[in-house]
Amino acid sequence: MASFRDLLKATKDQIREVDTAEADELRKRPGAIALDVREPDEYEQGALPDALHIPRGTLETSIEGRVPDHDTPLVVYCAGGTRSAFAAKSLEELGYTDVVSVVGGFNRWKDEDRDWKVPATLTPEQRNRYKRHILLPEVGEKGQQTLLESKVLLLGAGGLGSPAALYLAAAGVGTIGIIDMDVVDDSNLQRQILHNVDRIGERKVDSAKKTLTLLNPDVNVVTYDVRLGADNVMEILDGFDVIVDGTDNFPTRFLVNDASVKLGIPVVHGSIFRFEGMITVFDPKNGPTYRDMVPEPPPADLAPSCAEAGVLGVLPGIVGSIQAVETIKLLLGLGDSLSGRMLAYDSLEQSFREYKVRVDPTNEITYENRDRIVVAELDDLCAPLPLQAPPA
Repeated sequence: MASFRDLLKATKDQIREVDTAEADELRKRPGAIALDVREPDEYEQGALPDALHIPRGTLETSIEGRVPDHDTPLVVYCAGGTRSAFAAKSLEELGYTDVVSVVGGFNRWKDEDRDWKVPATLTPEQRNRYKRHILLPEVGEKGQQTLLESKVLLLGAGGLGSPAALYLAAAGVGTIGIIDMDVVDDSNLQRQILHNVDRIGERKVDSAKKTLTLLNPDVNVVTYDVRLGADNVMEILDGFDVIVDGTDNFPTRFLVNDASVKLGIPVVHGSIFRFEGMITVFDPKNGPTYRDMVPEPPPADLAPSCAEAGVLGVLPGIVGSIQAVETIKLLLGLGDSLSGRMLAYDSLEQSFREYKVRVDPTNEITYENRDRIVVAELDDLCAPLPLQAPPA
């Protein structure tokens, strides 16, 4: 009967092993992944930068969900090089074509003073709270950590902001900013589910913070009880990863567009009217923006507000929830965003329609012109100020 040493030697004869110097070079190849197969307590004490962690015991059942492309270069390591050798053999048997095991493992890596770091990890309580996210290979623990480190600004704590804020907070988005200068009124409660009858008369941002903090104490809720204007929009928006637009007037939408384009921040836009809603993503670095879709606001008589025309109370729940989905996709780099597409929802027909949104070649408010954009208060026509002259 073969001993463990015999089995280990036979395994190493069938795989490719590399020393730490070569491993350091291989992990830097485009698309390469450093795969850590140690136990969670080992990984939490230190790991290679950007390593993918899959414990050896769950490698065969997890790897194809985490690394679907079998041609991905994999640099596999453990503490000393034994578990990684068996892991490399299993990976080759599963069809992975470019696998190496690191001789000496992480212990030798540290002894040679190579680059490593203590990874950000979830607490046991967080692993339990976000378990359904972690089970998704496309999210996993790394994706959940990304959400906890993300910052999202919601423009409004009303009909659209309410469901978006609730789901983003529940999902574990670490910092949620909310700007709104209104107070809770009993007429809001038909659709604005962040608030309740005990909060009537309170500032909306304060009410929203109470609700979200009770829902998820992981979330830092930053409130802005101010009017959004040219004097503060750049300062407020700067530093956020995504903006969720729930505004209901054209001057604010255009103002946010100009500031977000200048800062290069994507905007998840939503709007509602009577029984209909629409959602799209304006990503200034990768697609059309609000000024491409709406060069100028329509006449007031063709665009009455919800306060004038009414809105089905459930409608913002659907539109705001889709905004939350698009926000999470942007934060995690998942799927196809609605950039360049407008999703229109009709609750009476119970139908969705999709329309193309294209870049307007005459629109000068672009990310390429960001250094020349002037963010200013806008009149009823919402026309931007002329671009600044380029530096001499």
